[in-house]
Amino acid sequence: MRKNLLSLCLSLSLMAASPALVAAAQNDVNTAPAIASQTLRNLSWTPLVPPVTQDVTLGTASAEINQGDIQGAVAAFALPADRGSLEITLTSIAAGKTLYAPNVLVLDEQMRPAAFYPSGYFPYQQPGIVSSDRLEGTLKLTPALGQKQIFLLVYTTRQDLAGSTQMVNPAKAYAAGVGNAVPDIPDPVARHTPTGTLSLKVTAEQKTGNVMIGQFFPAPAPTAAPVVVGSSVPAAAPAPAPVKPDAPMLDDSESYFNEAIRKALKAGDVDKALKLLDEAERLGSKTARKTFIASVKS
Repeated sequence: MRKNLLSLCLSLSLMAASPALVAAAQNDVNTAPAIASQTLRNLSWTPLVPPVTQDVTLGTASAEINQGDIQGAVAAFALPADRGSLEITLTSIAAGKTLYAPNVLVLDEQMRPAAFYPSGYFPYQQPGIVSSDRLEGTLKLTPALGQKQIFLLVYTTRQDLAGSTQMVNPAKAYAAGVGNAVPDIPDPVARHTPTGTLSLKVTAEQKTGNVMIGQFFPAPAPTAAPVVVGSSVPAAAPAPAPVKPDAPMLDDSESYFNEAIRKALKAGDVDKALKLLDEAERLGSKTARKTFIASVKS
């Protein structure tokens, strides 16, 4: 958490325009296979609005990337960046003795790589009463303010296709689940394939996730009615964004916002602190940004 805040502080103080990775994912994004920007832009990105569960069948008719280390069918999703933190559970479901080993590349709004989760991030989960053999992992992401969407690319690699997954015999899983003696029978092995079945469960919350995606930009004035989280019904149109005053903020107001920013950061609520910073600067604060940076470093 401290590393995330210090990195965010640096981007705020420098206002850099370079591709931003404010926190490390499971692996350094530089270790992800390179994908041509044109290849990414040619993909059809399926929009997902949380909360949502999306099942995807990757077959021979699915989009493919056969470039460098990437081999086989891919799934591409566009996620909103204005709903707070996103929690994404990705499941790859075994079909008989075959299994798709997923890798995930997260891209910011400009389609720049921002986080990378290799196949090892999605370990094998044995079958339960209502679940099948599967590979599964959860991503917790916080889109930086000022973005409209981020992107999630799921793919597999040549190395993954050369491997396999040791599963648990369903009879063993059942016996263990009901408390019976576990039979001494062999476990099946699933070979990895370039196609498969995926399921994504996406939820949004205002708490901050452990990986921030994209660089910080001041939030633009709203131009359309926002959509209420968890609903497809637009909220009432917001009032026009206040014009930043020429006069500085009064001392009492400065103190109020600075203390609120300190408390939000102390509680680990970076999203709230950023919103307070944005509001304070809109109202003419000259010290809110310094308070934010100092609180992060302390």
